[in-house]
Amino acid sequence: MIERRWAGTLPAKAHTQLRDPAGALRHEECITRRGFDGPFTILYHEHRPHTALPTSLAPLGLDDAGSLALTPAEASAPLLRRHFRGARVQSSGDPLSARRPLLFNRDVVVSLLRPTSALDAYSVNGDADELYFVHRGGGVLHSVLGELEFTEGDYLCIPRGIIHRFELDAGEQLWLLVECSAPVEVPAQYRNPVGQLRMDAPYGHRDFRAPRFVGPRDDGVRTLVVQRNRRWHGFALAHPALDVVGWDGALYPWALSIHDFQPKVGRVHLPPTIHGTFATRGALVCSFVPRLLDFGAGAIPCPYPHSSVDVDEVIFYARGEFGSRRGVGEASLSLHPAGIAHGPHPGRYEASAEEAEQGRQAGRPGATHELAVMLDCAEPLRVTPHAVAVEDGDYHQSFV
Repeated sequence: MIERRWAGTLPAKAHTQLRDPAGALRHEECITRRGFDGPFTILYHEHRPHTALPTSLAPLGLDDAGSLALTPAEASAPLLRRHFRGARVQSSGDPLSARRPLLFNRDVVVSLLRPTSALDAYSVNGDADELYFVHRGGGVLHSVLGELEFTEGDYLCIPRGIIHRFELDAGEQLWLLVECSAPVEVPAQYRNPVGQLRMDAPYGHRDFRAPRFVGPRDDGVRTLVVQRNRRWHGFALAHPALDVVGWDGALYPWALSIHDFQPKVGRVHLPPTIHGTFATRGALVCSFVPRLLDFGAGAIPCPYPHSSVDVDEVIFYARGEFGSRRGVGEASLSLHPAGIAHGPHPGRYEASAEEAEQGRQAGRPGATHELAVMLDCAEPLRVTPHAVAVEDGDYHQSFV
């Protein structure tokens, strides 16, 4: 949750009558997290929201939510640093069938997708919050809470249980998706005791965009696809999905541009987690954005070698040259697992120190122009056949 918001027509108190001009009773729906103890949103519908009946998904061509099976070779694969050429992932279709799961554990599923058409149905994820990073493309997210425009460089979060449908802009689309089995939240250290984002947080309340409420509307779509236990389940709707006249709460889709993330810099190199952006159970999402490099005397701007003993590290490379890497390209993903040290490619560490010293002597501070998303995961990540199909098999040896 970011903060409480409300829109539309509401009764003075929750769980009390709200009637339309003709006297018909509106139907209240409560969407709750952690049972009834977590964030919640209350919606008011023109019709009962629980009348959908099971139906076949054959007309939509959906069969499952993306295989998470391991090949026999992958089940016994050696411990290696790995690189997956995400730009080579083959994907098309609607935003559900276009998903290609690459990495997973019990807390997250990491996918790439290249949607090319809208789904002729509404959908809801009953397994996870969906956190997208829009690398290419954009569009409009239509949900029961309103319309939310998104574009290249946006993080887009759809909480579990929110009925929605994507409208795509023309042109290429390429999205990174992290499905999180627990809520996606702002790191606790960014809030003050009353819940406001602190003034030293890397973003503010005004940076987050919420849906624009437009009221009830009928677009003729009468199919709902529910994801549960990594399977799709179809339901026929008796009434329009978007029949909400008002809502009030802290669960709703939101967007944040990575370009609005304000990075921290230091005299010497800061750990990557200083760029923490979102937190969920078992994982931290970080944003690497253009920033000044370390400016202290003798500082080495290139990240130092690191033994990651508690987390697997994934980086999605969006744009620019990453100071510690070579051989990775746009939309590449690297996986550096716990248990073995990782660090810069040969020559990068020394070169960054020399360049920084030359810049200091000339009074010219260095800067990095990289753009990337990092995911630190507490549980080991498994690799799917989709990832193996685009793997750079020489990546581990490239550090020697």
